[in-house]
Amino acid sequence: MAQGVKEKSTTDCSKPENYELCGHFINAFQIIGKKWNGLIISSLCDTHDMRFKDLARCVTACSDRVLVERLKELEDEEIVKRSVDQNTGIISYGLIEKGAELKPVFDQVHNWADKWV
Repeated sequence: MAQGVKEKSTTDCSKPENYELCGHFINAFQIIGKKWNGLIISSLCDTHDMRFKDLARCVTACSDRVLVERLKELEDEEIVKRSVDQNTGIISYGLIEKGAELKPVFDQVHNWADKWV
C-alpha cells in the first residue's frame, strides 16, 4: 500500500456478526418494505402531486384507513408531503426530496420485475 493512502474499509453485511453495522439498510427496508409503502412511493414518483382518491385508485387493495395511516407514516419519515390548496381545500400528496431520491431505485425495481416476475 502506498504511503499516505488508506485502504477503504467495507463492512461485509453477509456475516451475522456484522448485521448491527447495516442499520441504515435495515431501517430503509423497514420504511419502504412496509406493506403498501412501496406502491405509494412508486405511484408518487411518476406524478407531481396526487389527490387521495387518485392514490387510492393506484393502491386498490389497500383500505382507505390503512392508506391514511401509511401516508401519515411516510409524512413523519419526511418522504411524503401533504398539501392543502388554500382556495379549494383539496388535499394532495407528493414526494419531498428524500422521497424523490427513491425514483431511480423504484425504476430499477420496475425493470427487474418486468424481466423476472
